[in-house]
Amino acid sequence: MSAITVLTAEHAAELAALAAQVADYPWRAAQFVDSCAAGHQLLGLRDGAGALLGFAVWSLVLDEAELLDIGVAPTARRQGLGARLLAEVIATARAAGATRLMLEVRAGNQAAQALYQRAGFVVTGRRKGYYPAPDGREDACLMDKPLGDGHD
Repeated sequence: MSAITVLTAEHAAELAALAAQVADYPWRAAQFVDSCAAGHQLLGLRDGAGALLGFAVWSLVLDEAELLDIGVAPTARRQGLGARLLAEVIATARAAGATRLMLEVRAGNQAAQALYQRAGFVVTGRRKGYYPAPDGREDACLMDKPLGDGHD
């Protein structure tokens, strides 16, 4: 059984180690520390033994939330953990007063885009050359989900 927990700057090294398994251009420990210092929310998903299986980082400015980073360990994928983390971010952001949740995702990351679309996000735009890529730059798809009354 896995549990969602709140993470802090004290978990930065552990987060960075998992991020290195998840992304080609992962956040470093210092970025997780900076994110905490900026007041961002960090959620972790741990297995029954306490191992970190996933994480999500999000921020709230007035009534708008933004998902800054999310990842699930490669060995724990395709078990609904990413959807569970995303649902927790949505619920927590909504409870904090957010009326929308925004994110950016690599244009080539079809699995992540499908996850977001299943959760009710829609594509609202594109940023050309936003992400570094092995062959230059990759576009970002901008996605948005309303969180007001009547939206899941």
